[in-house]
Amino acid sequence: MATFLYKLGRLAFRRRRYVALLWVVALAGAIFASSAAPSPPEDSFSMPGTESQKAFDRLEKNFPDASADGASARVVIRAPEGKKITEGRPKSEVDRLVAAIGKGPQVSSVDDPYAAKTVSKDGSTVYTSVTYKVAATELTDEARDALTKATDTTRDAGLTVETGGDAVMAEQEMGGSAELIGIAISAVVLIITFGSMVAAGMPLLTAIIGVGIGISGIAALGSVLDLSATTSTLAMMIGLAVGIDYALFIVSRYRAEIAEGREPEEAAGRATGTAGSAVVFAGLTVVVALSGLSIVNIPILTKMGLAAAATVVIAVLIALTMIPALLGFAGRKVLRRKDRKKSASELLDPNAKPKLGTRWARFVLRHPLSVLLVAVLGLGAVAVPAASLELGLPDEGTSAPDTTQRKAYDMLSESFGAGFNGPLMVTVSKDSDVAGAAKTVGDSLAKVDGVAAVTPAQANKAGDTAILNVIPKTGPSDHKTEELVKSIRSTADGIGADTGSEILVTGQTAMTIDFSQTLDDALLPYLGLVVGLAFLLLMLVFRSVLVPLKAALGFLLSVAAALGAVVAVFQWGWLADIVGVDQPGPIMSMMPIFMIGVVFGLAMDYEVFLVTRMREAYVHGARPGESVVTGFTHGGRVVAAAAIIMISVFSGFIMENDDMIKMMGFGLAIAVLFDAFVVRMAIVPAVLALLGKSAWWLPRWLDKALPNVDVEGEKLHKNLGDTGTPDAETDRELAPVGR
Repeated sequence: MATFLYKLGRLAFRRRRYVALLWVVALAGAIFASSAAPSPPEDSFSMPGTESQKAFDRLEKNFPDASADGASARVVIRAPEGKKITEGRPKSEVDRLVAAIGKGPQVSSVDDPYAAKTVSKDGSTVYTSVTYKVAATELTDEARDALTKATDTTRDAGLTVETGGDAVMAEQEMGGSAELIGIAISAVVLIITFGSMVAAGMPLLTAIIGVGIGISGIAALGSVLDLSATTSTLAMMIGLAVGIDYALFIVSRYRAEIAEGREPEEAAGRATGTAGSAVVFAGLTVVVALSGLSIVNIPILTKMGLAAAATVVIAVLIALTMIPALLGFAGRKVLRRKDRKKSASELLDPNAKPKLGTRWARFVLRHPLSVLLVAVLGLGAVAVPAASLELGLPDEGTSAPDTTQRKAYDMLSESFGAGFNGPLMVTVSKDSDVAGAAKTVGDSLAKVDGVAAVTPAQANKAGDTAILNVIPKTGPSDHKTEELVKSIRSTADGIGADTGSEILVTGQTAMTIDFSQTLDDALLPYLGLVVGLAFLLLMLVFRSVLVPLKAALGFLLSVAAALGAVVAVFQWGWLADIVGVDQPGPIMSMMPIFMIGVVFGLAMDYEVFLVTRMREAYVHGARPGESVVTGFTHGGRVVAAAAIIMISVFSGFIMENDDMIKMMGFGLAIAVLFDAFVVRMAIVPAVLALLGKSAWWLPRWLDKALPNVDVEGEKLHKNLGDTGTPDAETDRELAPVGR
């Protein structure tokens, strides 16, 4: 592979104008295609195979009047202190409000709270449910404004009015200022790292072009492949991250080759052949991790993962072709201004002060056991809170206290009970007399422990499907509510057999429970698939059993520590004010599997970038300890810069108002911090120092069975006539550690 990429790099260098033009045309074509394509479909959320989804699909088919997929809002109205909401002016204001809401655009139905008997026992509060004809993502500004205007008028009349539901919440866009902050900090880090505006600009330029092609391609194919607008969210985040990383690594290697006295074209070829090989396999690990999201069997996650994986492939291709082309334009301008006229001997001054990475590597080699113990015990201590992890989805109870959604949530809990914020929708299906069967079902469910109330059943026009709402005694995120759903489902078969009907439980609360369960069930298979395939890839790269094993174990340790930090901040409330967490609560259900996919890809990037240089030095004759120092001398600064850039990009999302985005940004930032600076910078060199030559051991039979992809460029160096290349590694004898 190294030889092929070496030739590709030199070709791109020589034909730089054509290569650069090709990518610019590709970007322009993708943008044009996206602008000419039909609008992407609206977001749709489904969970095939779950009871909630089955009931939801049945409602859409048999009960279209219910607008099962339509947006909803809950309007909670409280009379002035000392007055009743059921009498006099407060009642007339409520009637006027209900009538005004019903006349709003896209409204399907609005309940009369007095007919529906949604009045609190003390007579101070009522609530009405509003259903819209379209999903929340399709609601127009006019529809939202009409609801706001109606409630404001009632509020001006002296009543307390608060609203909740997905029809009220404005769409949260992930990114915007966060990406701009990340790019700005990335530019500063790259300038500090390279000391050259030209070198710093290359990774940013190629990353932006790659992300532009990827996002535009997703938009262009949206209507064909049913890709919604949010499908590009993960692609943008990961594409920007790996695009900068991969270009950074190749440019850094090119600078090192120039410093050794190579001509620019030769340096570009060698950088692409060696560093480019690492980029290919780093990209493969990311693609494996993102594509593996398909096994979760949640379509929106599958599409997001595959779209992001495609963007990573584009980033790899750009790094292997456009970076050598840009290097052809830049030549020696990638060096610091003061170094451009220096000779190789001056650039490689043996009397120069060792780099920080070199000094750190030598320190670890002198104290490997101490460094390993401190790092492992430190991450282990941070990971302890992860044992208390509680999964769920954010609800309005975790919104900021000053929002109308949170106030409506609290008013419902105070006046009616916590369960009114998360009612369960039960569907009853029967060929005939469904109303009678539904009444029997309602009477039976009312006796179930944990049920506060059951509303009267409503049958459809065909008389084969009925809906009734079950109000739990506990809130939607309470563990007892989850137990209640399981209890109802376990008794549904018996009740259904007695009434000759099929009973299914759905609703927002039930769907949240099913969503969490689906992710829980997929977590271990996903982890096994991703780690297993990556282990095989890393075995090919490093020709070793222990190095991939160490990489996988280190990753698991960093993810556990990151989850522990997320639990401590977002669930326990530690440092909540600093991070901006308004209300601690359960951790978002998709957080663990999302973090595993994204962080695993980035962690393996750092592993491949850092350890490939060590492996390269080792196969070219360096002793194990010397190879570790060489890896840090040439790769430590690059990995540190890449990690700081990623931490900056992800940290930008912590400033977003959306709790889910805030949690994702914090979790990913802290995970990269732990993995890059503790696992890769401390645990990796310490373990390699303790293992010595044993780290690179591979059974002879396995060595013969595995194809030699030559990532470290051993064959390339032989073909180029470089000296100092030892015989095949398998001819060496393992030496005791420390020799």
